[in-house]
Amino acid sequence: MTERETDIKKNIERIRSEIPAGVELVAVSKFHPAEAIMQAYEAGQRCFGESRVQELLEKKTILPADIKWHFIGHLQTNKVRQLVGLPSMIESVDSPRLLELIHKESEKKGIVTDLLLQVHVAKEETKFGFYPEELKTWLTTGEYMKFNSVRICGLMGMASNTPDMEVVRHDFRKIREIYDWIKSNVDISHFKHLSMGMSGDWPIAVEEGADIVRIGSAIFGDRQY
Repeated sequence: MTERETDIKKNIERIRSEIPAGVELVAVSKFHPAEAIMQAYEAGQRCFGESRVQELLEKKTILPADIKWHFIGHLQTNKVRQLVGLPSMIESVDSPRLLELIHKESEKKGIVTDLLLQVHVAKEETKFGFYPEELKTWLTTGEYMKFNSVRICGLMGMASNTPDMEVVRHDFRKIREIYDWIKSNVDISHFKHLSMGMSGDWPIAVEEGADIVRIGSAIFGDRQY
C-alpha cells in the first residue's frame, strides 16, 4: 500500500469517527482520479461528490455501481440533459428555471430526481444560489408542486470564504434558519436534509444542524490534476 493510499484510508477512518451518527459524509472527489476514489471506496466510503458533468460521467462508467454520486457544482442549463439520471442527488439547484429543466428531463427519462435547493448567504457574489427572501417567496407560491418528477429533499449552502469562524458560524446559522422556516411554513413531504460544511468548517456546520457534509481535501489531499 502506497503512502497516499494509507493517507486516504486513515483520513476516511478519522473523519468518520468524528462525524456524529446521522450525518452523511460526501467525499468530494472532484479533480481526483478514479484510483483515489477506489482507495476511499475500499475504506468503506460509498458517497462521492463531483462538480463537472463530464467528469462524473467518466467516473461513473468505470467505478463500482453501488457508489452513490452527489452533483455539487454549478449546473449549467445546457448540461441538464447529460446529468439527469447519473447522480442520486443534485445538491446545487439554484433557480426555478433549473428545477423546471431537471423536472422535464426526468419526466422524459421516466425517473424522479432527488435534489437540494442551494441558498446563498455568503459574502462572495461569486457563489450561486437562491437569496433567502427570494426562495421563501417562490416556495410560498407553491409553483414547485407542479414539478412531480423531482423531489425537493432539503437545502445546500456554503459559508463565506473567511478565516473568521464566527462569520462562518453566522452563515451556517442563517442557512439553518431558512431551513427551519421552510419546514414550518411550506409543506414539502421529502424536505429533510441540510447540506453544509466542508473540510475546514464541517464541525461548525454539524453543530448548526447539517446532516450532510462535503469533505474533499481533508480526505484526498490537494487535487491531483
